[in-house]
Amino acid sequence: MLSNFIVAAEAVIPMFLIIFLGILIREAGIITRDEAKKFNKVVFMCCFGPLMFTNLYGKESSQAINPRLIIFTLGVFFALYFLTVLIVLKIEKSPKSRGAMIQAIYRSNFIIMGLPVVQNVFGKGELAVTAVIIAIVVPIYNILAVITLEVFRGGKPDLRDTIKNLFKNPIIIGAILGFLAIILKIEVPKVIMSPVEMLADAATPFALLLLGVSFDFKSVSVEKRNLIVCLVGRLIVYPAVGLIGGALMGFRGVPLLTLVAMFAAPSAITSFTMAQQMDSDYELAGNCVIFSSLFSCITMFLWIFVLKSLGLI
Repeated sequence: MLSNFIVAAEAVIPMFLIIFLGILIREAGIITRDEAKKFNKVVFMCCFGPLMFTNLYGKESSQAINPRLIIFTLGVFFALYFLTVLIVLKIEKSPKSRGAMIQAIYRSNFIIMGLPVVQNVFGKGELAVTAVIIAIVVPIYNILAVITLEVFRGGKPDLRDTIKNLFKNPIIIGAILGFLAIILKIEVPKVIMSPVEMLADAATPFALLLLGVSFDFKSVSVEKRNLIVCLVGRLIVYPAVGLIGGALMGFRGVPLLTLVAMFAAPSAITSFTMAQQMDSDYELAGNCVIFSSLFSCITMFLWIFVLKSLGLI
């Protein structure tokens, strides 16, 4: 029991210590929230592409691609997304709040908060399966976010621009290059691979640090009911369905922990930015990011502890 507790703690606590350090840095006035936005862009543009590439590079296709896991993940995700839409439509009347709630519940912070969990438990060399799922799921997250927010503000989604922008996304570019390296068995010279690996190593700690800098505890919304609905959906319902279903399907080890990384991670940070840009309820979206990130320290720990205790990871 103690060893399971230690594994779960080691998977989650390091991330939140770095986030807490970011909060201290902001409180000390070293970096402001406005400056954090610029640094976030640097990390996103320069580090996440290399992170995706290095997680795939050098792996065999059989190691990286798990068709059963891909089919299961997408099936459960879309089922939960449509269920979320139906529930939100029933309980909330404001279109702006509807869009923000749906996005906050379905869209997890898979890369920044989910990927480190797999790395902390199994190590950097075992992230290929997770990287493939990220490469598939993140574009779907982005497309659905645009459609959802546009529909609920009465607009018409421009899918052509959305798809075009996806191929400008460093995460997608890194994943495509990683897949090409696997398929074509390309060997990257060490003089190039070395800086790529250094940028990849910097991605997670800096992203977590800047997440801490960005926290704003004073922005608690009066829409407590909607916030609670979003937190329960994001941190309890989604992981319960995804993980119980995954366990029953026979997934163990890295594949099952990948489902934890996707379904149990808090709301995506970018959901706040998109809600703000697309005339949605950005205050609710921001609070969902903040509080789901805080409470996920407890919920992710518990999900991992239970799965480890049952011998599933």
